Amino acid sequence: MLSLQPTRTNLLLLRERLRIVASCTVILKGRRQVLIRELLQVTRPLMQSRDEIARAYARALGDLAVSAAREGGTALAGLAAASRHELAVEVAECNLLGLHYREVVTHETVARDATARPYDLYGSTPWLEEAIAGFEGIVEEMLVLATFEGKFRRLAEELIRLTRRIRVLEERVAPGLQAEIREMAQYLAERERETHFRLKRFKGYKACAER
Repeated sequence: MLSLQPTRTNLLLLRERLRIVASCTVILKGRRQVLIRELLQVTRPLMQSRDEIARAYARALGDLAVSAAREGGTALAGLAAASRHELAVEVAECNLLGLHYREVVTHETVARDATARPYDLYGSTPWLEEAIAGFEGIVEEMLVLATFEGKFRRLAEELIRLTRRIRVLEERVAPGLQAEIREMAQYLAERERETHFRLKRFKGYKACAER
């Protein structure tokens, strides 16, 4: 069923709409390609960060278990409380081709040298120092991971949204307009043939009357 009256003007209007839909589809596909490249650039360091955190966590747990067996839970709890410190973290707003996402920015390193920790090294053990350094490194890697994950999540969401829009334009809007254009063009062609036939028959009648 035609949504517009079958006229030449409306036929041109439908063709212009189809042209605009095709242009929008091309633009959206170009934007999607750019975002896919960005997603691939983020995915590799994101996976590397996760793997590094998993390996570091396993090592730190092993060192912590050895320290707990040698030092006892009370001593570990005291050193853990003494080692706490605040970390300045900023959440920055970023923009990529109009896509807004948040990125974690740190202004200092989490990992500290053994001499910078607020306790006497004579009261510690090499295993405990390794465990503390390992967990500090894990926190640092997690902050890096948070930077990648924020961008990764927004890119993935935007790619899903763009793919849905492209699919709607290609599978519903464009075919609907094409079908309507064909139907209207066929209707106008038939009406022109009927008009031409009537005009030809009228001229025949007029010629017979003049005789």
